[in-house]
Amino acid sequence: MDWRVQQTKKETAPTPKPVVETKQRRPIRQCNMIMMDRVSKRYEDDGLLALDNVSLSIAPREFAIVIGASGAGKSTLLKMLTREEKPTKGKIVVGGIDYDKLDDRDIPLLRRRIGVIFQDFRLLPNRTVFENVALSLEIAGYSNKEIRDNVPRMLEVVGLRSKADKFPSHLSGGEKQRVAIARAMVRQPKILFADEPTGNLDSRNTWEIVKLLLKINSFGTTVVLITHSNEIVRRLNTRTIKLDHGKIVADVEHGGEGFQA
Repeated sequence: MDWRVQQTKKETAPTPKPVVETKQRRPIRQCNMIMMDRVSKRYEDDGLLALDNVSLSIAPREFAIVIGASGAGKSTLLKMLTREEKPTKGKIVVGGIDYDKLDDRDIPLLRRRIGVIFQDFRLLPNRTVFENVALSLEIAGYSNKEIRDNVPRMLEVVGLRSKADKFPSHLSGGEKQRVAIARAMVRQPKILFADEPTGNLDSRNTWEIVKLLLKINSFGTTVVLITHSNEIVRRLNTRTIKLDHGKIVADVEHGGEGFQA
């Protein structure tokens, strides 16, 4: 089944500036889907250094886990990558878009190229499953026909086509997160950021969501999973980046046994 959205709108990204390579485990190259080069973030109100000289690169189609205890800097890292906030210093390039050249008017373009899901789902309670997913396309200006064609296709991917007319109050926690994933993916972004997506779920639903993220990754989407779960790191045994006090203290190809948040 070809779940991909039939895109009809052409978008032009700002032309990226050349990126300087740095010496680290993975060389920083323009071909990376995500690049952070010596990024720091200090908050002026309290002087907190939330990120301290962070450099990392994530390749297209990669599945990477960012792990760390509460206060390690995971949330700040995500805010930098989604351009919710700007770094104090350093360079960020995401999906070929150089954030140094990104004007505020270009932010909607960026939002269409990345998908984000959260621990608390963020669904609209007065809209059905279909309507919650369709909202992402409505905002982007898709036609009613495109929405009717593409939303059921995406609901099929996440296993919720039969729940299209249900409201969020009638769904389990795992089902709500599936709706959130469908909403994030219906425009076929290049990158999916998953911010503690299993934090409110039981063990069974946790692994159903993780399997769905792996499925999406198999379609070619770069997935960055932010978590504090050592169990997820151990069982997935994939690329794992550990943050502690705003610094990357480990970056390994396989998290596996013995890797702790």
